[in-house]
Amino acid sequence: MKALMFGWEFPPHILGGLGTASYGLTKGLSLQPDMEITFVIPKPWGDEDQSFLHIIGADHVPVVWKDVNWDYVNGRIGKFMSPDDYYRFRDNIKYDFRRIGTDDLGCINFSGRYPDNLMEEISNYEAVASVIAHTTQFDVIHAHDWLTYPAGRFAKQISGKPMVIHVHATDYDRSRGQVNPDVYRIEKEGMDAADHIITVSNLTRQTVIEKYYQNPDKVTTVHNAVEPMTNVNEFTKSKRKDKIVTFLGRITMQKGPEYFVEVAARVLQQTEGVRFVMAGSGDMMDKMIRLVAQKGIADKFHFTGFLKGRQVYEMLGESDVYMMPSVSEPFGISPLEAMQVGTPSIISKQSGCAEILNHAIKTDYWDIDTMADYIHAIVKYPAMYKTLHEEGLTEVNNIKWEYAGQKVRRIYDMVCGR
Repeated sequence: MKALMFGWEFPPHILGGLGTASYGLTKGLSLQPDMEITFVIPKPWGDEDQSFLHIIGADHVPVVWKDVNWDYVNGRIGKFMSPDDYYRFRDNIKYDFRRIGTDDLGCINFSGRYPDNLMEEISNYEAVASVIAHTTQFDVIHAHDWLTYPAGRFAKQISGKPMVIHVHATDYDRSRGQVNPDVYRIEKEGMDAADHIITVSNLTRQTVIEKYYQNPDKVTTVHNAVEPMTNVNEFTKSKRKDKIVTFLGRITMQKGPEYFVEVAARVLQQTEGVRFVMAGSGDMMDKMIRLVAQKGIADKFHFTGFLKGRQVYEMLGESDVYMMPSVSEPFGISPLEAMQVGTPSIISKQSGCAEILNHAIKTDYWDIDTMADYIHAIVKYPAMYKTLHEEGLTEVNNIKWEYAGQKVRRIYDMVCGR
């Protein structure tokens, strides 16, 4: 079984949960017999793990024919792609993309991020997908999140192969219901064209069925998981007097950062020896800094900025409590990562991961008093901390990407008629 996947980010260069989930799922899926995965991303950096899949960088695939020799191509992109692959792609340019700005190799520059001209990059990515679809052999197309749905649809149109789309989030989650009509259109067209839809939670599945009018038989939930950790003992707490409560994620409307600040203020009114950390970046960061100042808790509240890779686990391992008060969270991998290093988690009932976690504390995102009470109990009563620490570790270590990969493979077999 050969899968052509379209993604937008891949570790170690990630900007959110999409890259982490893409890595985990592909690694788990690769354990299936005769599974070959080609994973396309806009801009690779050259240090991605390709031991279990093959990565194609969209910015190294020509969409406009250029007369360039082998040595020149090798000097320009040899670190990322064999010149022979470049020429094979060049020989399969079937459409006139000269309207798109390209470099000396006929390739499109991608930012590898979520830039202001994101819609333009999505359209350009679709053009690259057409060249890849004409060149590559595959049995099924798998498109991760709305940014890649147009690319997946074009590849399906060209190849006639079935397409599975993976809904990691919808614009209803990201916008608290204030949906961008252009994003909704792309999401809806992708879902309509898909042979099957994978959602990361039953919460997201219901949104897809009710808000995008999809047949329930066409939508399957495959919950996210976490990568097993062999070095978990490296992430421990330093000797200190104060307890640490952490929020880690994008500081955006969807994640409910204002509720974290409100909870911090409530806890600090009644509990001594507690500090709060907001790790991440986002469009609400300045607003949260001002709110912390208004609450008069700046001396007990810290902003770290964006963390990645090992820094994430170091922060989670240092924490005594992890809190995710998301208003609408399709899944939410970070509580699982916190539990992997033994940190008790408080999560909103409005998160997909709440469907599979029995040893995390679940509250409504708006229930500030209850969250504050739980934090007080965890930091002040060692027996409660110990129970959540031990039971959480046992639970999360049995939530594996390998199992998610098995479910996805069954979906592939179904849409391919096997």
